Amino acid sequence: MIWVFDAYGTLFDVDGAARQAANDDPSLNAVWKALSADWRRKQLEYSWLRTITGEHADFWQVTSDALDWVSEHHGVTPEQSARLLDLYRHLPAYPEVPKMLDRLRSEGGRLAIFSNGNPRMLDDAVTSAKLDQRFDALLSVETVGEFKPSARAYGIVTDHFSCAPGDINFVSSNGWDIYGATRFGFRTIWVNRMGFPVDRLPCQPGRIVSDLRELR
Repeated sequence: MIWVFDAYGTLFDVDGAARQAANDDPSLNAVWKALSADWRRKQLEYSWLRTITGEHADFWQVTSDALDWVSEHHGVTPEQSARLLDLYRHLPAYPEVPKMLDRLRSEGGRLAIFSNGNPRMLDDAVTSAKLDQRFDALLSVETVGEFKPSARAYGIVTDHFSCAPGDINFVSSNGWDIYGATRFGFRTIWVNRMGFPVDRLPCQPGRIVSDLRELR
């Protein structure tokens, strides 16, 4: 069985950079949650806009550009911004991730990450979280230069595994990603940690779980 995971927000906690920065610098305590939410929102908006307009830049540039906007909006200093960007390379994995991956591997699963992140970002994240021996592949949209939910991007996965879309179990915490993957033909599992309603889009998640421990 082939299990393919989104990275940011699914395996890795995207709030981890701002949370750690606030732990290190109490002046960020009042703003880090809003800062993190705005950073993620702008990061995704920029990725979608760049794909729509054909103005591709890799995800590290998109992440940096989003942080520039957020830093100005929230009055973050250049030193704080540099620290936040460095921490983003070393986001923590959610606590259930290592055991979940080990269980799926022990059951004969082939495991991969498929992410908007560029190859260096994925290498850094996986190594920092000590997950580097658990994946058969780290797949990046940089292969085609279009961000998810582009159909060309999802094709990277089927090309890599030489399989049909229906052979892929795709796991993501992002509803828009689940929509794109379902539309492409993957079997999808939405990790809905926040208990959000299902998006009002034509394709619905194949399954919904509240965290990664529920994967079977």
